This record gives sequence, C-alpha cells and structure tokens, in this order.
Amino acid sequence: MHIDVVLDVACPWCFIGKRRLDRALALRQDIPTTRSWRAFQLNPDLPAEGIARDLFLVAKFGSVGQALSSYGAVAAAARREGIEFAFERIRRTPNTLLAHRLIRLAAAEGRGEALVDALFCAYFIDGVDIGNADSLARVAGRAGIDRSHARAYLAGAAGTAEVLAEDQRARRLGIHAVPCFVIERGYAISGAQEPEMFLPLFDLAAGIGNPETVKS
Repeated sequence: MHIDVVLDVACPWCFIGKRRLDRALALRQDIPTTRSWRAFQLNPDLPAEGIARDLFLVAKFGSVGQALSSYGAVAAAARREGIEFAFERIRRTPNTLLAHRLIRLAAAEGRGEALVDALFCAYFIDGVDIGNADSLARVAGRAGIDRSHARAYLAGAAGTAEVLAEDQRARRLGIHAVPCFVIERGYAISGAQEPEMFLPLFDLAAGIGNPETVKS
C-alpha cells in the first residue's frame, strides 16, 4: 500500500497528523506500506527569507495574544501525541520552498521520513528557522544527510520546479488544506484524523474491506 502524504512542514496539524498516521499504521503492521512526501505551501507568497513571527500572527489572527489563544487547542491535541509545541520559540514564519526541496533530496537518499520528522521538531520544538539554508543544512545532519551536500544542493535550484509543480498539482486535485493523505492514489483522507479513521481505507486499499462501509 502506498500513501502520498501532502503536507507543509510549517503546519502544526501536519506534525500531529503524521504522528496519528504512524499510530494507524502500527495497527495494520500486516500491510506493507511505502510513503511519499508531497509538497504543499500554506504561505507560498511569503518572501524567501520569511517574515517576523509577530507580524505574521498579527496579520493572520489580529494579535499575538489571539494567535496564542487559538493555538491552545492545537497544543492540547499535540500533547496527546507526545508532542510539546514551543510556539514561543518561533521567531520567523518561513517560506518552506527550501525545506520542501530538501525533503526531495532526502527522499532520494532514503532519508525522507527522517528529515520530515527532524524538520517538524526543529521548527515547532526548537524554534529553528527552517526557511534558512544554513539552518536547514544543520537539520539535514540530524537526519543523517551530509551537511555540506545539503548546503550545496540548496545553493542551487535543483528540485524547485518539481516542488512548485507538486504544490499546483495538489491544488488542481482540490486539496486546499493539509495534511491530506492519499492512499493507493484512489482514497483520500483530509486533516489530522484519529488513527481509527484511517483503518477502513487501509483495509479497502489492501483489498480486504467493503466499499459500502467507508464513509466519505
């Protein structure tokens, strides 16, 4: 069974959604699974260097206080997945194009999932600016990727067209929010759903489910 995970690494619900997907897969260990990480940018119009976090929060929520209040439910959901968000450490909201390019490089080296996890932790727990190439190279090192190689890769343009095309393809398919999980290129589930919500689709994709039992 193959799962395309459409996500943005600056999306807190994507971090939560990945943890819940991991738990769902643990309940179906008898189904061999592969995953691909598909790019989606929640804020594609941000400047390449990103934007100061306070400015971003004021523009989106009206005030920093309102933003932190809104993040309360997110933090509570994350805690149930063993994630302790540290939103107060984030100083910049990044443009995630470079991060998505780096995920492509990591996937080609068989380190895609390790890098996705490292990026989520770096941004939401350590407050690392994952829009900065030097910072990304250090995160790559955490995921077992040679830092110098990662930095040289990000200095060029490799993967840029592919990331942008992936983002546009998702939008053409009607994906306007993430995470979104596409199972066997035929069954989709949107949002950071609880693990139990994945199971009927896993069984259906593996040929052991009944289509009439799957709710849209």
